[in-house]
Amino acid sequence: MKFNNINVYVSSKAVIGKNVKIGDNTIIYDNVEIGDNSIIANNCVLGEPLNSYYSDESYVNPKTVFGRNTLIRSHAIIYAGSQFGDFFMTGHTVLIREKTIMGTHCSVGSFADVEGYSTFGNYCRMHSYSNIGMESKLGNFVFVYPYVNFTNDPHPPSNVCVGPTIGDYSQIAAHSVLLPGVQIGKNCLIGVNTTVINNVPDDSVVSGNPGKIIGRTRWIKSKEKENTSHYPWMYHFDKGMPWKGIGYEQWLKENPDF
Repeated sequence: MKFNNINVYVSSKAVIGKNVKIGDNTIIYDNVEIGDNSIIANNCVLGEPLNSYYSDESYVNPKTVFGRNTLIRSHAIIYAGSQFGDFFMTGHTVLIREKTIMGTHCSVGSFADVEGYSTFGNYCRMHSYSNIGMESKLGNFVFVYPYVNFTNDPHPPSNVCVGPTIGDYSQIAAHSVLLPGVQIGKNCLIGVNTTVINNVPDDSVVSGNPGKIIGRTRWIKSKEKENTSHYPWMYHFDKGMPWKGIGYEQWLKENPDF
C-alpha cells in the first residue's frame, strides 16, 4: 500500500490490498475493501457514511467493496454499502450513492450521478454527465451516453420508486429520458433526445418525443463496412470488449453462460 503524499485518512477498519496507491486528501471510511493493484486518486471519499450516521449513535458503516485493478479518479464520492467488480473505473467528480452493485469492467464517466439501489451487469459504461435514478437495473454491455436521465418517480413527489430496466447490449444515446418503470429489451438502440414512455421489445430502434419504434436495429447500415448492418454491434466493435482479438462468436462459444 502506498500513500502518495499528504492528508490521507484510511480507517483502521478498512482492508487495503497489495500494491494500492492512494492520492492526496483522500478519505477511506470504515469497512471499505479495496482489491490489489488499485489506484485511488486525489480528493476521493470512499465509503461515505449513510444519512443515519448523523443521528444514530450505534451506526455501523456498511461494507463497501472494490475489486482488483480499480481506478478511481479525483474528486469521486462513493457511498457505503456498494460493491464493484474487478477493473472498475471512474472519471472525475463522480457521485455514486449507497447500495449500488456493479459487475466487472464497469465504468462511470466524469460528473456522472448514480443514485444508488441500482444494479449493473458486466462491461456497463455510464458516460459523462449521465444520471441513473434509484432502483434502475442494467444488464451486461449496456452503454449510457452523456446527459441521459433515468427517472424513477411516476407521480412526483410520491413514495413510489421504480427505475427503468435495460436488457443486455442495449445503447441509450445522448440526452435521452427514460420514464419510471420502462423496460427496454436486449440489443436496442434509443436515439438521441428520445423520451421513452413505453416498454421496448428486443432489437428495436426508438426515436422521438414521445419515443416511438421506428425500426429494427438490424436495418441500420454500417458507416464502416458498405452494405453491411452495424447491429448487433458486437460483431463490429471490440474496443475494450472481452472478445477483442478472437471475435464475438468465438467468445460466445468460450463463455456460453455469460
